[in-house]
Amino acid sequence: MHSSSELPTPRQSWIAERRDAAVATFTAKIPGIYQANIELDPDVAAWATGRSDCPSLFLTGPIGVGKTHSAWQATRQWVHHQFGASYRGTPVVESWRSTALFDALRPDADGNSGRAMVKHLQRVDLLFIDDLAAARPSTWTQERLFEIFDERYINRRPVLVTCDVLPSSLAEVTGDRVRSRLAEMCRGGVVLLQGADRRRSAAA
Repeated sequence: MHSSSELPTPRQSWIAERRDAAVATFTAKIPGIYQANIELDPDVAAWATGRSDCPSLFLTGPIGVGKTHSAWQATRQWVHHQFGASYRGTPVVESWRSTALFDALRPDADGNSGRAMVKHLQRVDLLFIDDLAAARPSTWTQERLFEIFDERYINRRPVLVTCDVLPSSLAEVTGDRVRSRLAEMCRGGVVLLQGADRRRSAAA
């Protein structure tokens, strides 16, 4: 039997309901191939549960080691742990593959709202960009990317990035200014994932 002091207060129950709803909504957006729960690297788990000193996370490592899968599962846990003693609203997460993001930032993109999109990505609670080094940049997209990262850097809004190379090697894709800010934002939050190519193992 639980004592009355062990039972959640009405406010705690209210927050828990909103947390569970937010996690369920986010889980529904995770691509099917990444839905399965996996064991996270300890440093990734620390970030996801708010035990890391660095608010941003940069996952790197060889192709196929599970960077994207880890990122989706870590983001799911991150959403869960945003609901603490005080309720500050449901966190807004934007997730993009780099190639799709760069296409959307092009000035000739279909239906592109340009400025509104940049402003939105500047302000969301967490911006997750997958496979950053895969994108083919232009001067225009690098400038828009700088606007996004500079605003997030100034206001200490976190990013989660997966990439096959380290932040210091991204200048060709992101430009030097974004590379510099990203390296600073992820200082202490760069995690190297290692292991065999999971895709090859699954196909064997």
